Amino acid sequence: MSAMLTLYYARGTCALASHIALEHTGADYAAVRIDFASQQQRSADYLRINPKGRVPTLLTERGKLTETPAILQYVAQRYPAAKLAPLDDPFELARMNAFNSYLCATVHVAHAHGRRGYRWSDDPAAIASMQKKVPQTMGECFELIEKEFFAGPWVLGERYSVSDMYLFTLAQWLEGDGVDVARFPKVAAHRQRMRDDPVVARVLAAEAA
Repeated sequence: MSAMLTLYYARGTCALASHIALEHTGADYAAVRIDFASQQQRSADYLRINPKGRVPTLLTERGKLTETPAILQYVAQRYPAAKLAPLDDPFELARMNAFNSYLCATVHVAHAHGRRGYRWSDDPAAIASMQKKVPQTMGECFELIEKEFFAGPWVLGERYSVSDMYLFTLAQWLEGDGVDVARFPKVAAHRQRMRDDPVVARVLAAEAA
């Protein structure tokens, strides 16, 4: 019998958050790796699945879902027993989505300027300028998270949620973006706490295989 859900992901991408969420719930799912090195995300086969040519993509019985915040809320709502979102509290749920939206629309975009500047410019000098700016912009994003958006010990306080999976995923990129995570003690401690989680360790091992 085939898995009910199929997650398309690539190594080192934001799809890690959705992968962790699915694994945490015990969902019946299959994980399919897309090879960015060979531009598989631009292949005709994958573009039929996700015309954006991005990951993650989650195939469900009702159709496909894209964009990490949407997939994370879907998983949390589909598997409420896992308690991965404050579904019983409209304000806290909105706060969770506000945090996830910030990671998606601001933090991830700041990171992408370092590796995918061609999305915004064809001018090599402009692309080089974008790359040079990344340590500053990513540092500023995480400074805001550390001081204003992180209740601790988890993003929403005492309640673990999909936001923790998403923060962990993007925090993995800091060193590669020229940012010292030691500047952000709460984020650094959170990242280590997540790495120590057996579910997270299982997914990291699976993606590294």
